[in-house]
Order: sequence, then C-alpha cells, then structure tokens
Amino acid sequence: MNRTFLALAVCAAVGIGGMALARHDEKDTAKVTDLSRRDIVEKLDGKDARVTVEEVAIEPGGRVAPHRHTGPVFGYVLEGEYEHALDDDPVTTYKAGDTFYEPSGCVHRVTRNPSARQKTRLLAVILHPRDAEKVTVPEGAAKTD
Repeated sequence: MNRTFLALAVCAAVGIGGMALARHDEKDTAKVTDLSRRDIVEKLDGKDARVTVEEVAIEPGGRVAPHRHTGPVFGYVLEGEYEHALDDDPVTTYKAGDTFYEPSGCVHRVTRNPSARQKTRLLAVILHPRDAEKVTVPEGAAKTD
C-alpha cells in the first residue's frame, strides 16, 4: 500500500512539473494568479459570460510569449513598468497607475517588463464566454518585437 501511494505521488509530481514546464517557454517569466472567477448576467457575443480577475507578475527583464484572450481585457498596472503591443500596433509603455484595454481575439504580441531591477505587477479583468476552456491562448507563429 505504501509503495503504491509513493508511486502515485511521484507520478503526480512529475506530471504537475511537466505541465508547468509545458506552459512556459524560456522567455515566459510571468506568474499568473487567479483572484476571482464569477459568472455574470451580461452576455458576450450572445453567450453566457464570466469575468476572471488575475494578477500577473513579471520578473525584471521578463516577457510573455505572444497570445490571445478569449474576450476583452481591461488592465491596470499595479507596480513597475509594462511594455505592451497588440497586433501590428507600436509598443506602448505603461507605468504604475496606468490602464490599458485589449479587444477580444487580438494578438498580444509584446508583453514585457523593461526594467532590469523592478518587478511588474498587473491586474487583468478578462470577460469571456463561460464555456471557454482557457482565457489565454498561446499564439503559434505570431511575430514578436
């Protein structure tokens, strides 16, 4: 019984570690913490909707691989500086206290912390269909800056 439990625990640890590695490439240095997930009465493109609130922390010099969101994103920079570009738009730098918006489905091609010393923290409010499996979807071959 103890050997079976130990084997299962080792397999679970290896599997969880592998999933964590698969989620981030060598450039993806953000930690995302779900703060809240709630169903809302409003519809999004005619579908039942949910709102997810996340804190995103990006280490100094860190970046996130290009991705899309399954609904619009409203962001607020809590700490540090944040470089951000959607689709073919130029890179914009936001500072603590600034807000930003991302329309549904656009490619978020630049997400990075330009500082070599200070962490960046963001608050992201994402509206999305309730049936969306993920709110953030990696972009395969999107170009980066």
